[in-house]
Amino acid sequence: MRESDSLKKIAQLLRSYRIEPYFVEDMGNIHKVYSNHGIFAFKKINPQHGIDFIRHVQTLYQKGYNRIVPIYPTLDGRYAVLDENHLYYLMPWLSNEEKRDPFESQQQLFRELARLHSISAREIKVNKEERTVHYEKTKAELEQEEEFLDELLDACERKIYMSPFELLFCTYYHTVKQALFFSKQKLNDWYEGTKEKEKARIVIVHGNMAIDHFIFDEKGYGYFINFEKADIGAPIHDLLPFMARSLKGYLKQSEEMVDWLYTYFKYFPLKEDEMQLFLSYLAHPGNLIKNARRFFQEGKKRNERKAVQKLQRDYWYLKNTEYIVFRIDEIERQKKQEEAAQQDS
Repeated sequence: MRESDSLKKIAQLLRSYRIEPYFVEDMGNIHKVYSNHGIFAFKKINPQHGIDFIRHVQTLYQKGYNRIVPIYPTLDGRYAVLDENHLYYLMPWLSNEEKRDPFESQQQLFRELARLHSISAREIKVNKEERTVHYEKTKAELEQEEEFLDELLDACERKIYMSPFELLFCTYYHTVKQALFFSKQKLNDWYEGTKEKEKARIVIVHGNMAIDHFIFDEKGYGYFINFEKADIGAPIHDLLPFMARSLKGYLKQSEEMVDWLYTYFKYFPLKEDEMQLFLSYLAHPGNLIKNARRFFQEGKKRNERKAVQKLQRDYWYLKNTEYIVFRIDEIERQKKQEEAAQQDS
């Protein structure tokens, strides 16, 4: 489609809002619209996400949560316009140009995420048999990974001359094995604490939480955008992907991440079983194990240099998550000790 045709189509769709565009700036999935009623963002999304997305946003509005960039209805009350294979919705344009302290911005993001989860939280019935099946399957996968690590270590150590990848794997083995053991231990704790429970807590999750998806207006209020992947799930379904992206890169002891998480926990504390499952998933060295398995399955086709680089990056990520896991585990143990001491006194 030519650019002029595309802009004509956008102008035609905006008639549903009685908006006359003076100029439309094409920014991919978002069009920045300069109009007789101000500046707007007109966003194009996949219709498969559209119905659930609108429903979740409306639910949050009804519950009084207003820290999502407002979605404007059409003249006939619809919150989106369908055109061919795309769905379009209209919202105000927030420039997010105000310079803010990165730490405070992240802290406000986690505080608002906690409010979003708190407002939308509810309990659902859980089939105990399904929970047991999930636990047994996950436990079996962890045990298979343990066997794989041991077999791989044994195969590497039998060689007179190891390849660079094999030598690096042997160097990392004990750290990976400890992480896997911890993950399995927390999974067991979670199951023991929940196997007789008939309910679990769910929330509306953002589904694509990132610092770039939380923007500020001129008054300093923060709003979530890119809400199209919103869904119903456990609270950790927002926390874990965010941390997976944030903790990649070089080795770092991110005390800031611990602070942000405890900002979230202050406004929406995880229950004990939720915390155990969170730590189990966070500690799991899945990327590194997948990389090692892929390396030895590829045989002569493998690229050792790239595999070594990825193994090192996976190890850095594992160490970065290890710091967060140990800090949270330490803080939670101290809290329990203080609570026990207060009860005894």
